[in-house]
Amino acid sequence: MEPVRRFLDYVDGLSARELVQKAVYLMAGLAAAVVVAGSLMMRSILSDIPSIDKLDEYTPSLTTYVYDINNQVIAEFSVEKRAILPLSKIPVDMQNAVIAMEDQNFFRHWGISPRGIIRAQLRNIIAHRRAAGGSTITQQLSRGIFLKPEKAYTRKIKEIVLALQIERNFSKQEILALYLNQIYFGSGVYGVQSASKLYFGKDVSEMTLGECALLTGLIPSPERYSPFNNPERALQRRKLVLQRMMAENYITPKEAAAAEAESVPTEKSTLFASHAAYFVEYVRQQLEPKYGVTQLWKGGLKIYTTLDLTMQVPAEDIMEKYLAKYDADAAKMPRPEEEKSGEKKDDDAVEKSTPSLQGAFVVLDTRTGAIKAMIGGRNYRDSKFNRVTQAVRQAGSTFKPFVWMSALMSGYTPASIVEDSPMAYYYDGKDWRLLEGATDQYAIDLAIQPFVGNKDFKIWVPNNFDSKFRGRITLRQGLEQSRNLASIFLVTRVGPTLVADVAHRAGIKRNLEAVPSIGLGTSLVVPLEMTSAFSTFANGGIHVEPFGVLKVTDNQGRMLEEAVPDETESFSPQLSYVLSYMMKGVVQRGTGSYASRLKRPLAGKTGTSQDSKDMWFIGMTPDLTAGAWMGYDDFMSLPMKDWTGGGTVVPWWTEIMETLLKDQPVRDFPVPDGIVFVSIDQDTGKLALPACKKKILEAFIAGTEPKEFCDVQH
Repeated sequence: MEPVRRFLDYVDGLSARELVQKAVYLMAGLAAAVVVAGSLMMRSILSDIPSIDKLDEYTPSLTTYVYDINNQVIAEFSVEKRAILPLSKIPVDMQNAVIAMEDQNFFRHWGISPRGIIRAQLRNIIAHRRAAGGSTITQQLSRGIFLKPEKAYTRKIKEIVLALQIERNFSKQEILALYLNQIYFGSGVYGVQSASKLYFGKDVSEMTLGECALLTGLIPSPERYSPFNNPERALQRRKLVLQRMMAENYITPKEAAAAEAESVPTEKSTLFASHAAYFVEYVRQQLEPKYGVTQLWKGGLKIYTTLDLTMQVPAEDIMEKYLAKYDADAAKMPRPEEEKSGEKKDDDAVEKSTPSLQGAFVVLDTRTGAIKAMIGGRNYRDSKFNRVTQAVRQAGSTFKPFVWMSALMSGYTPASIVEDSPMAYYYDGKDWRLLEGATDQYAIDLAIQPFVGNKDFKIWVPNNFDSKFRGRITLRQGLEQSRNLASIFLVTRVGPTLVADVAHRAGIKRNLEAVPSIGLGTSLVVPLEMTSAFSTFANGGIHVEPFGVLKVTDNQGRMLEEAVPDETESFSPQLSYVLSYMMKGVVQRGTGSYASRLKRPLAGKTGTSQDSKDMWFIGMTPDLTAGAWMGYDDFMSLPMKDWTGGGTVVPWWTEIMETLLKDQPVRDFPVPDGIVFVSIDQDTGKLALPACKKKILEAFIAGTEPKEFCDVQH
């Protein structure tokens, strides 16, 4: 008590003036201390406040869109679904609805609303929690772009300071545009454009008054007020927005009533096509290394591709229809292990143990190499393995056109005679060599008898699919009927190295083993390369690299890249035409005759690989080249022994192409200079006489046509 008594005695001894003076000094000291403390606290709070100079350069995470050839959206790449629009492209109703609900005095205040802040804080005190924020649109913008999502008084101070700075440096129109483009609307979408796409499946410019009001009602709590989660609550919010708009004289009661009568969406719009997933991934794998993950997924690029959804969609449906039917047929066949044991499994067990057939289909623009359709498998969700670009399979007889081109380059003509007769090869330790004199099965058996059981002596005896031999046939007949031994005969004469070189020049990129069996398509190839190689023949010998991206622009519309066809003159127009003309016979009379129902000029080649593990058909018109493949991913043989490429793949290839070509003009392959047409006898390859019953108009390079007339008595 002694210090207190001394202080009171001291005060009593002071005059009134001295007492006032001392009080003033004390108050001034306390005020200075408060100012210093407040300054230090504000300095601490504002020390890490971001600079609004960055707002000029503000680039939010934008959605990258992938378009087809007709500017239809195929897919999107995005972390956040967002699009940026100028204010002029956002409906006035949307602007007014947001101002009416979020900030009625937006065009009158200078960034903050003191009355709103005080009112919000009183509500917080009454509620005993930080609930209402009282933020203006400018404050919400500063918070959404610059600050972390936390409820704290320090953040509110930063928000106010930033709002004041933004108002001082940007116009009201700029602030409103930024706000409308970055506000969150739920389900991962930001901005009114993406929200309009998600909720209504339309461009923001097409939104009605009711739709503008519905979106505005979502802003405080998008999930709580979502029409997908709670339609009744969404309707109440929309009604509230319309009432506020009437109160601000933005709309009339009649307009509000009409907007209230509009229905609300009950499910998310199917914004983007669910087709061409394999193609989209093909595009991503090309562009992501070039532009980087951030630019591709957040940069708002526009990727314009060569794909045509009007071709892609029916192709997917038709291929699936046929492969599902083949699956059902295969399930009825006994498995190899069942045939051995004689026991048949029950249907459920068979269904579980039988893998699904897979397929691949690709369409190229013959002249440019543009990919018009691509199906890498039956279901991208089940398997992301793209069989068009990644499957490495045996080509089977679809490889034979490379053998026939090699023959044409070596002086053969469509009328040249080749042998479809038995033959055998032996391996001398360095190379495979023809067993001379072994021209029939009996002679082959005699020749190899001494070496049976010798592990150092290897024998290869090729055969035809039907195990029959037709003897001497024309080059054309050998291709049309896909005669294996005729192909081996040609490989022996022209050399397997030339055949491999021709395939590479046509468009095959994989290494090919230059051995006699190359003529049977035992080498491994990729469907896209095979289809591209065939298009080289249809394109007059000019190879064009397949491509899927036409151009890429940034979010400002600036061109980043534009495709230019990559062309290489691989073969002469004359040789290419003669080969294509022979391949037309495959469709007209040969193994691909099912496709002749298209009733248009069409060239192609079927293929069935060793042990029926792969089924192929690649067909071409002057405008489109399409390749189809079917098989099991685990390289299991197809169960039906009579299944071939001509009997399985050609039917669904044909049905697809019937749809794709229905609006295309009927054109034939253009005839280059230096080609002559001569009527010949199909069996002898010589000039036809009136008595010849099997005549054909054959194409020859001028000077190579037959000079002798048919000498066979018919």
